[in-house]
Amino acid sequence: MLNKDQAQLVGDGATAVQAAGNVSITQVGLSYSEVRDVALDVFRSNFYQLAGPAMETARARAEEITESFLKKLQADHPEGFSKGQDPDFQHALFTVQKEYARNGDKELGDLLVDLLVDRSKQDQRDILQIVLNESLNTAPKLTDSQLAVLAIVFLFRYTQNHGIGNHAQLGAYFDKNVSPFASKIVKGDSSYQHLEFTGCGSIQMGEISLEQCLESHYQGQFLKGFDIEEIANRGISVGHDQRFFIPCLNDTTKFQVRANNRESLEKYLDANGLTPDDKSKILGLFEHNKMSHAEIRDKCISIRPYMANVFDVWSDSPMKSFTLTSVGMAIGHANLKRLIGEFASLAIWIN
Repeated sequence: MLNKDQAQLVGDGATAVQAAGNVSITQVGLSYSEVRDVALDVFRSNFYQLAGPAMETARARAEEITESFLKKLQADHPEGFSKGQDPDFQHALFTVQKEYARNGDKELGDLLVDLLVDRSKQDQRDILQIVLNESLNTAPKLTDSQLAVLAIVFLFRYTQNHGIGNHAQLGAYFDKNVSPFASKIVKGDSSYQHLEFTGCGSIQMGEISLEQCLESHYQGQFLKGFDIEEIANRGISVGHDQRFFIPCLNDTTKFQVRANNRESLEKYLDANGLTPDDKSKILGLFEHNKMSHAEIRDKCISIRPYMANVFDVWSDSPMKSFTLTSVGMAIGHANLKRLIGEFASLAIWIN
């Protein structure tokens, strides 16, 4: 039976909860405004005191980058608001505030926000969380040109786009992913030495040309084709099957194997149940009459003229010998995502 004379004393800002039975209260995390207050408190408590207008500028920049981060977090990963009271995350957030307060570089600010949003998705201390924390410290030490180098090296050496099926799509891919960086990349040895110093990568003894990268991932775009009789001459039992052969992209009077690279072709042939003999012969035909590296370069430049500078810088700088560390990959990945909006999860490369 209820006691109608129940009374409660509630402090300022508290909420009174009253019921006939047990009460279960679930903490759903901090709100947008609460996280904002925490974030700005972190900055005020930790940022060193500057004199006069400099402090006002720093405070305004900290508020600007905090708002930018919270808006992106709310759009991309609202669950991340729960990280507001985590000490390690607060430290990462302060790193972003501090670096942006110092220089106010908008592009760097956007890059740091992307890295911090990715950091908010990590629930445990694993390699990806550690790499993202380190990336937040490292990115401010790099110039726009060095950030562009990381994006281009990451794109061509470590990724491939499975949606490219013709030259129009290849050109659109260049426009979206390469064009923003094509004029920023540099040749100077000192830039690559600094990237080594900051732990973003290393200059290796060997080298790989940009033409080799493109051939490896997109060979189907750079075939010269063969006469249709070649299929029968090689004894391929499925014949001119449109599942496996299409008109040549570079010569419509000829045909080519329907694939972009050898790895995807092998999987496709297996999925379609081809005999080992047919599979071997089609793979052999895929390697027949390929463009030379000079022809690959010329084709790419004919599709998008600005690619001439990308090939030139790659071949005449340490870029051709530069491999990325996990931190370099994280920064290159974030720089691409900053501009194109969507990109595969960084966890594909760092896990």
